[in-house]
Amino acid sequence: MSPRGVAVPDVRELLFTAAERVVAHDGPGALTSRAVTTEAGCAKGMLHAHFAGGLDEFVAELVLDRFARTAELATGLPDRVGQDTVTENLSVVARALLTSAGPAMAGLALTRPGAATRFREALTAGAPGFTTIETAIASYLEAEQHLGRVAATTDARACALALVATAHHLLMASWPGAPEPASQMDRVIAALV
Repeated sequence: MSPRGVAVPDVRELLFTAAERVVAHDGPGALTSRAVTTEAGCAKGMLHAHFAGGLDEFVAELVLDRFARTAELATGLPDRVGQDTVTENLSVVARALLTSAGPAMAGLALTRPGAATRFREALTAGAPGFTTIETAIASYLEAEQHLGRVAATTDARACALALVATAHHLLMASWPGAPEPASQMDRVIAALV
């Protein structure tokens, strides 16, 4: 535990990472302010000191932060046009969708009314989410079509929607013992490309 009065660098990230570990170990039902701060090894009031809206604001901000990271990766896809294979480039983003806490915790955010409201308001105001990622994938596929690496008859927007929808489905329908989602996503990418 950090001593009282000692500054903790990057408190947001410390708490976000702790929350991800709590959910990974004990499931979404175990996510409480106390569980997060205990896991982070910081004072119990740290979460509320940095997130005035309490756990709902914290969960919404965590999801938005992780979506932003995945969206940044996806919006970098056009820089990959003509490099590696189309399948490899799409797999990088697909795996980020499957492993990022943003999409994985979006379901949790939607079960908390206060977090859901904050999350939806942020998306409406332009925060990156599934739509940003879908648009980036479609733009990438269209650019690859111009190079002839994706068939001209491919509906890039439909493929992008299918990839994002598949990631969403795999995240929301996973359970212990379910097929490994990355390999399922790889099959979908191969079928689409």
